Amino acid sequence: MDTAGAPNTPPSKLKLKLTPIEATPETFKEFGQVIGVSPDGEKFGPQDAQLDLSRGIPRFYIMHLEDQPLKFSSITHHASVTQCLGSIGGHVWYLGVAKPSILDPDEINGDAGMNIVKSRRGHFYVPPAVEDVRVFRISGPKFLKLNRGTWHAGPLFKADTMDFYNLELSDTNVSFSHPLSPLFVNFKFLWCICKATLEFISVFTQCILYICFMTC
Repeated sequence: MDTAGAPNTPPSKLKLKLTPIEATPETFKEFGQVIGVSPDGEKFGPQDAQLDLSRGIPRFYIMHLEDQPLKFSSITHHASVTQCLGSIGGHVWYLGVAKPSILDPDEINGDAGMNIVKSRRGHFYVPPAVEDVRVFRISGPKFLKLNRGTWHAGPLFKADTMDFYNLELSDTNVSFSHPLSPLFVNFKFLWCICKATLEFISVFTQCILYICFMTC
């Protein structure tokens, strides 16, 4: 078990090519929900955001972001809350994600060769493998609900600035001061047009770069 979050694996040099996936309820179901427009007066059901805000004070606010180009070298998760993100105006944006990897206490015994890390908040998780990261494209009047523990990077977008509504807990971002945990490789996504197809190209460098594991 690695409680320090500093694996001694030597640096790797890899190249991975990813195509953004259009976010739909079906394509995004391993990571959360895609919530679209519903008629006024429609009854609550499974198509609505299934929220878990029970571990703190909910915070709903408009988040103004600038200079969020289509690349990233860190990824985060929130172990205590679901999160909702949506673009004001329905503009196109992107989000990198990986499936939740928080461990129950009974999964920790024996270690089983997993790279288990203990967070400052006390929960245990396995850092996501780079090959498990996906990139989703979100467009139109919809928002994403991230399951508790879903790894995510973004929102990312081509414009200079964008505004997003964000539903989380009041202390969700407190742990940005958490020390960065080394990962084997860095990845960043570059936006290009190739034969009229939008693609993301992931470039991995030889040096060890760092990935932030949010522990709230």
